[in-house]
Amino acid sequence: MPKPYTVAAYYFPNYHVDPRNEKVHGTGWTEWELVKRAEPRFPGHRQPRVPAWGYEDESDPAAMAKKINAAADHGVDAFIFDWYYYNDGPFIERPLDKTFLNAPNVSRLKFALMWANHDWIDIHPAKARTAAPLLYPGAVTSETFDRITDLVIDRYFKHPSYWKIDGKPYFSVYELFRLVQGFGGIGGTRAALDRFRAKAVAAGLPGVHMNAVLWGTSLLPGETGVKNPRELLDKLGFDSIGSYVWVHHVATPFPTADYGAIAEQSIAHWHKTISEHHLPYHPNVTVGWDASPRTVQSDRFENLGYPFMGIYEKNTPEAFRKALAAAKQFLDQNVKQGPKVCSINAWNEWTEGSYLEPDTTHGMAYLEAIRDVFGPK
Repeated sequence: MPKPYTVAAYYFPNYHVDPRNEKVHGTGWTEWELVKRAEPRFPGHRQPRVPAWGYEDESDPAAMAKKINAAADHGVDAFIFDWYYYNDGPFIERPLDKTFLNAPNVSRLKFALMWANHDWIDIHPAKARTAAPLLYPGAVTSETFDRITDLVIDRYFKHPSYWKIDGKPYFSVYELFRLVQGFGGIGGTRAALDRFRAKAVAAGLPGVHMNAVLWGTSLLPGETGVKNPRELLDKLGFDSIGSYVWVHHVATPFPTADYGAIAEQSIAHWHKTISEHHLPYHPNVTVGWDASPRTVQSDRFENLGYPFMGIYEKNTPEAFRKALAAAKQFLDQNVKQGPKVCSINAWNEWTEGSYLEPDTTHGMAYLEAIRDVFGPK
């Protein structure tokens, strides 16, 4: 009997050497450098976080195979890779292309793409009261998008482990306003997405399941063609909506926020979302939040906005388990037909304090919470 739920963990692939990062940060740099250098910013602040598996290179096939096994053993059904492609080409794609897709145990886990089409700015680390330099603009041209969709269909959608909903490959977009910005308006955006869908059909697929990360539905200044995000989603033909992380929807007190209180507000946000939108909604459960490793550690830690912002306290494995149980109950009560999907932030957002991978404090306890609530695969 098929498992009634799909638990999909976001995967952030910046823990390997990438040529673009080396040009900015130096030879051999990875985001592990920020994790290693993190310091407590106030009394009781738990930093640095130390990975139980060590500072592994995610482009190492053995390391990726271990991640796949740990995820599958504990009830994670899919990785949603944060996937980057700019006008000048791809970025931090090796863990997916070279190791995940070629892993000997890849059949144990589904995967999908969330096109992280946001501006890439240099916050590695961020300097207080200093505008972060823009490195790669997120908006792309129609020509670039056509290259992206050709690549996505050929390299990913055709892979036997690609995650599909009703036979359609799941493809998520992080910032819809950025998408619309690149195409010059809603009409051009709809035309580009329709070409994407048509290409998928021509490749023998029934189409594309288009998912929108809800925080990216802001309207452009001066937009008169639509009145609200719901209408924007309808005009663009999206199939479902979801979230990436709780901080997108619930304010984080500074310097600390109680995880249980944030969870209650996030659950309220799930219900608010389904009351305002008619598309299927995939709730998100966030493991934790602490972006302080992305700040210059010698700078005063003040409430200046991301990444100088509050952190979650008391995000214990038991508190996380309770949030998962609430998500399961929400899905049971509100999804009468179609898939019951819960996303997790995140598999490995170490520099944002939100990770399922084991650390030296809690070991595998967060993964065990998923297994306890949703069951093994």
